[in-house]
Amino acid sequence: MPSLTTTAPARFLLLGDSHAGPIGQAARQAGIPFQGGPIGAGREFTDSFFATRHGTSGSGSGSDVVFHSGEAEEHYRRFLKELGVGALAELGIPLVATFGFCAHFVALRENWDIYRDRGGAVPPALLAGTLFDTVVRAAVRDALAFYEYAVDLGLRVLAVMPPQRVPGQSDAAVFLAAQERIRLAVTELGVDVVDLRHRTTGPDGLQRPDLCEADDEVHGNLAFGRIVLAELLDRGL
Repeated sequence: MPSLTTTAPARFLLLGDSHAGPIGQAARQAGIPFQGGPIGAGREFTDSFFATRHGTSGSGSGSDVVFHSGEAEEHYRRFLKELGVGALAELGIPLVATFGFCAHFVALRENWDIYRDRGGAVPPALLAGTLFDTVVRAAVRDALAFYEYAVDLGLRVLAVMPPQRVPGQSDAAVFLAAQERIRLAVTELGVDVVDLRHRTTGPDGLQRPDLCEADDEVHGNLAFGRIVLAELLDRGL
């Protein structure tokens, strides 16, 4: 997804998986200048997806990330070029990202079969325990490292939580518990987490149908993107 073409300065850099798509689409339709968009699939941005490159000057102005995926790196470099900067450390606008929140991969049913009780459910005590927290954080460790690095560079970083949609191959209870652990871990790093569950879900805690992409088990639609964009603007972007 290309960024908005405009002569006005970009208000934010958007980096992420496919969940970044509706955000960018909403911004384009609203005429909000930004740079960026999706640079790969969600499962690519949990572990071992980037390396750091330290700046050569004492100020660290050249400090940057290098994505292991050639496609992601190509998109990223193009975004920076359009912004007129050569490295992440030189970014003068907020960074909006969706990395690490693909909890439906963590919640794949087969991953948790060994823990199920006789009724077939993963016990709530397990989901609330230290072991579960350790497993989830390990599953998204590189996403957490990315956020930590960006914050340490002095950037304002906002992480957008995903649509509350659980595909059939994932366990809903594990999904909801895992994303909460991810939210807490990202918040602890000093990232501003955009959590819109109170505005986008029904009584069951899942995404309202009017905010779901049609014929799709995972993504939010343009209406969902507009809600996210409105929240970003309310936060000063």
